[in-house]
Amino acid sequence: MSYFLIGLVVGALGAGVIARWAFMTQSARIRSAERRARSAERLAELGAMTGGLAHEIKNPLSTVGLNAQLLSEGIEELSITEEEKGRLVRRVQSLRREVERLRGILTDFLQFAGELRLDRKPSDLNTAVEELVDFFLPQAEKSGVRLRSELAPGVLTADVDVSHIKQAVLNLLLNATQAMTSEPVDGGHPRELIVRTNRTMDAEKRAVAHIHVIDTGPGMSQETIGKIFRPYFTTKSGGTGLGLPTARRIVEAHEGRLEVHSEPGRGTDFCLTVPISGPPAPGR
Repeated sequence: MSYFLIGLVVGALGAGVIARWAFMTQSARIRSAERRARSAERLAELGAMTGGLAHEIKNPLSTVGLNAQLLSEGIEELSITEEEKGRLVRRVQSLRREVERLRGILTDFLQFAGELRLDRKPSDLNTAVEELVDFFLPQAEKSGVRLRSELAPGVLTADVDVSHIKQAVLNLLLNATQAMTSEPVDGGHPRELIVRTNRTMDAEKRAVAHIHVIDTGPGMSQETIGKIFRPYFTTKSGGTGLGLPTARRIVEAHEGRLEVHSEPGRGTDFCLTVPISGPPAPGR
């Protein structure tokens, strides 16, 4: 056989091997895409099912709560000793507290698992933060926390869904307040909570807005920081562990990011970043 014929045979065999390899690779990609599609469909079904289940649980739970309230009122009218009446009232109050706790868990779950439908409009983040601080101030004062805001000069406009951004920041405020009130009061270490806004440029030279939620609480270790955005992880008694994951989900839906800077004993700074319109102010 001449070298020419040998070359043709080898070339044909090589082309066949390459074609077969390409076919197998393409087939593997198709099968992988089909598996991902089935997995996504299954996850969507599970999400719809669990969301529906949560709604179904909330309805009878409301009935239980209402009847517990009526039962508590009925106990007051019973012709029994004050000691017996007090014992029954305490049991019913315990039942009502558990009902409220379950309602809170379901509400947090539905916020986390539900579909985010953003209604984004150009909005002033400074105004949104001011309104939220005014709203949260009574709760902060009740918890012995000094709350104040430090806002960027002028108008801080971003294309956001204000109600969702407020929800994200509110979750951070609640988390910070709970972290500070879980520790005993230290006379030389007051409980302070600061909400700060500013404008700057990110690493990609985009104009962005920062909303900081800064507390003087116990801070967190790097190990804890690595877990706080996992659903259901919490270091607080009675917490659902969904507030921070929900806040991050909202921020990321706005093409932003949520970061945390903290050290044990030195407080915590959660920084919410979203794109804004226009260049940063001079000197920022």
